[in-house]
Order: sequence, then structure tokens, then C-alpha cells
Amino acid sequence: MQEERLDTAHQAWDRRWADPTTRASWNQPEPAVTELVPALVARGVRRVVDVGTGIGRHALVFARASFEVVAIDASPTGLAELRREADAQGLRIDTRLAPFTSLPIDDDSIDHVLAWNVLYHGDADVVRTAFSECRRVLHPGGTTQLTMLSKRHRAFGAGREVRPDTFVDDQSAGDKSHPHFYVDATTLTAMLTDAHLEALSVVDIDQQPPGSFHWTVLAEAAVRER
Repeated sequence: MQEERLDTAHQAWDRRWADPTTRASWNQPEPAVTELVPALVARGVRRVVDVGTGIGRHALVFARASFEVVAIDASPTGLAELRREADAQGLRIDTRLAPFTSLPIDDDSIDHVLAWNVLYHGDADVVRTAFSECRRVLHPGGTTQLTMLSKRHRAFGAGREVRPDTFVDDQSAGDKSHPHFYVDATTLTAMLTDAHLEALSVVDIDQQPPGSFHWTVLAEAAVRER
């Protein structure tokens, strides 16, 4: 029997980004992202990557803060919308079409990576690859802010378990209709450590709607063993 594909999230989001109503509901940046900007400026951050940028709500924030921004997504429709908005605001953003498991970025070339509500679209192996990619592009001491689905999330266990802790809810009309991976604190910490990412802050936060628990992580790129 053919194994179920895990890399389908971008297809669903590409269809959503074509809908003006959906786009309008994703225009506002997350406060946790915008609140970090002054600290990034104070650290001397210059080059930022927004992984899974969608229509670029956070990439636009970074560009307005005068960072050099690379926005990456596997949805061509989302990137097209971002380019239109960036042009309208007179902002320069480098958009690149690619999956989050294979970032088209040179090693050790980035100061900060954002991956907000993105890297859990797959299973544990997908997440490990994504964490390694985030670390690969960061220079030692660079930072990443990312989120992961918590096992406290109301959708944990809903639908079919296609891999360990990875579920597809075929009855869902929304985002959970493709694979999502959930973690507890122990697993998350171990995965970060394996990727040579040193956690500075790990908090289990309830997003909207209520019951949407996500781990919010700020981590620093540790020196990789040679």
C-alpha cells in the first residue's frame, strides 16, 4: 500500500491564499513576533528569513524594521500576494518558492529565522529536517523564533494517526485536514538539542480559538560539532 504523503499543506494553503476573505483574516502579525523586533535590532540583526511566510504578514513587519528579508513559502499564490503588497508599500523583500525542509539559503548566512505555525506540517522526521535547516542557515549565535503544536491542543488525537503523534482529520474543513505533528516539552527539547539549537525560551501558549495550544520557542544556534 502506498504511504500517505505528508507534504500537502502548501497545496491547501495555496487554494486559501487565492480567496480574498481568507487573506484578509491573515493580515495581522502575531504580537509575539512584533514584540521581538526591538530585541533583534538591539542584537544587531540584519538578515532575516521568514519560513512559511504565506502572504507575508511577518515579512512585511521585518522589512518595515529595515531588515534584509528573505520570505520563503511553497505556495506561489501566497508569494505573489506578498510581492504585490510589498510593492504597494515600497518595501524590498526577496521571495523564494521552496519547502521548509529545503531552504534555498547559504549555510551560516542568516541572523534570525522565523517559522511561525509552519514546521509541524508533517511528522517527526519532517520536523527534524526542518529544525536542521533552520540551524544550517543561521550563523552561530543567530536566533530562531518558531512554534510547534502542543499535545495540549484540542485537536491532538483527532482523526487518523498516520505517523506517531501525527494526525489527519478527514472531517475537518480547515487546516487539520492534512498531517500535523504534536509534541510535549521533553520531545521538543530533545529535537531542538539534536538540531544544535539551544532553547532560550519555551512556553506553551493558548492561541485562538481557545484550546489551540502551541509551543512558542526562542532558540540560539549553537556551534555544530565537526
